[in-house]
Amino acid sequence: MALITKAIKGTKDVLPKEAYKNQYIELTAKDVASRFGYKEIRTPVFEHTELFQRGVGDTTDVVQKEMYTFDDKSGRSITLRPEGTAGAARSFLENGLSNEALPQKVYYLTSCYRYEKPQAGRLREFHQFGIECFGTASPLADAEIISVADTIFKELGIKDLSLRINSIGCPECRAKYHAALKEYFSARKDELCDTCKGRLERNPMRILDCKSPVCGEIAKDAPVMLDYLCDECKEHFESVKKYLGAMNIEYTIDPRIVRGLDYYTKTVFEFVSNSIGAQGTVCGGGRYDGLIEELGGQSTPSLGFAMGIERLMLLMEAQGCEYPKEAQPDLFIAALGNKATLKAVELAKDMREEGFTCLYDLNGRSLRAQMKYADKLNAKYTMVLGDDEVDKGLAVMKNMQTGEETELALQTFVSGYYSTTLASELDDLKINGEEFDFDSLFGLNKPE
Repeated sequence: MALITKAIKGTKDVLPKEAYKNQYIELTAKDVASRFGYKEIRTPVFEHTELFQRGVGDTTDVVQKEMYTFDDKSGRSITLRPEGTAGAARSFLENGLSNEALPQKVYYLTSCYRYEKPQAGRLREFHQFGIECFGTASPLADAEIISVADTIFKELGIKDLSLRINSIGCPECRAKYHAALKEYFSARKDELCDTCKGRLERNPMRILDCKSPVCGEIAKDAPVMLDYLCDECKEHFESVKKYLGAMNIEYTIDPRIVRGLDYYTKTVFEFVSNSIGAQGTVCGGGRYDGLIEELGGQSTPSLGFAMGIERLMLLMEAQGCEYPKEAQPDLFIAALGNKATLKAVELAKDMREEGFTCLYDLNGRSLRAQMKYADKLNAKYTMVLGDDEVDKGLAVMKNMQTGEETELALQTFVSGYYSTTLASELDDLKINGEEFDFDSLFGLNKPE
């Protein structure tokens, strides 16, 4: 019995008292992306396994070690999505988005699943915000998606992030680089982990991304891709850097960044923080010009990024970033008696139709217990409503912050609530202790 009342290792409940923080991050990211012209896309939580084998790459840790894969009742191999790009690319192809205006700019907020060792900010079920831009080869697009991420971080109040960029070239110039890596790692093949021994022939660049300390140490002196870029890739990377400079976005060139997924080409980047320990990458992405073609479509240069919501929250907590206050109920009606309860239901309905959060007791508790409940809810205003108040058509509403009480007519309660709360808010709008002059602000006090 204890087993079913405990969350599976690597998963986490998001409780109501914390959910508003997630919502703030998600809404901020969506708003920023929308300002750059991105629209939401939603894809299934599971896909054909082959999509990730071909799209993500069968030499990656994700495909080799981390995917949740199973056979369904029809014998098809199904995988819970380990990342968002492959599904978005499949949707782009299946739904003919290539026939619409290009580039197609989409964003998603999605759950992902990887069988990894759980640690702070890294779970087996985690959530990503990502953007994908299909149908542009321009280096300006590379800089722009970096700008999207940079803007999100700034609006969340995150500081001290380091942007690290690299170019991993195109298939043509990467072939020469792979040959150099094979030569380098072959000399120390016996020291590599078993996984990397297999990668040596198939995709030696994946060794650079290995988490094994031994392989990491060997890779320190390995050749770097920047020395093997063709003229076109060099020019592209130089343009990206110029655009970043024009956008006033600081960066560091890190030739060791290769990203953990095989679909990347040319520009790759990471935003890294030192505030959350060794697992400091909070956003990563880049260009993947060959992915759509690999999945069976026409050659479509594309790019994108993803950032982990849990990782962002961990970083914001570490830096003491401020969240907006959790939403408070506008009004709690403490109803006493059947007649009063019916009236409370009526008033609450009217308040909710006007967009206010209005609550009342559902358990038939005493007045004292109801007021204690309202205090726990942190209601802005409370109102005691008994049968006498209903008969008189009047009730007293109390400002829980100031203690001020106001008598309101029940027949015109909503308008009375509006006028009372607006007056209270205007009283708070003072500058240096003086009342704010709205007439002056709107040019109503013009001299004769």
